[in-house]
Amino acid sequence: MKYRPLTKEQLLELPLEFAKFLATQQIDKAKWKQLKINKPKITEEELAIFSDLVWENVLNKTNYIEHISEHHLNVFKCNSKEIIRIYVKWEDSSKSFLNEEDFQWFLNHPLNEKIEYFKASKKYTSERNMELFKLIEMGGQISDSKLFDNLIQLID
Repeated sequence: MKYRPLTKEQLLELPLEFAKFLATQQIDKAKWKQLKINKPKITEEELAIFSDLVWENVLNKTNYIEHISEHHLNVFKCNSKEIIRIYVKWEDSSKSFLNEEDFQWFLNHPLNEKIEYFKASKKYTSERNMELFKLIEMGGQISDSKLFDNLIQLID
């Protein structure tokens, strides 16, 4: 298995996709029920294959990832050959990126002296999708380009 199995909740969000996947494996609903009862190892293998396919599809489409913590903000633009990171550090310990009101204040006052910006880029050291998966597993969230685009305009 390349990634990790989808959670039960994630699988429940993909009933049609999973049914199509099983059909490509020539497994109908009745056969799937029998496999779950009589051959749980095979069902685990099928779920692992399906999970990897889903993750691969999602990661191929991923262009931006955000990781927000109390005083740090990491925003990544995930190109095909390199990843660009914008790191924002909030020096004011009374404010938090996790607080909606404080985050809005940050958006309205991005040039405040208590906010530091850093930008870097690096080539992937392993397969692109695996690196993105690791970022997601560490708490990153797939996002759109809005925050990255706004931040890059400030620092470039």
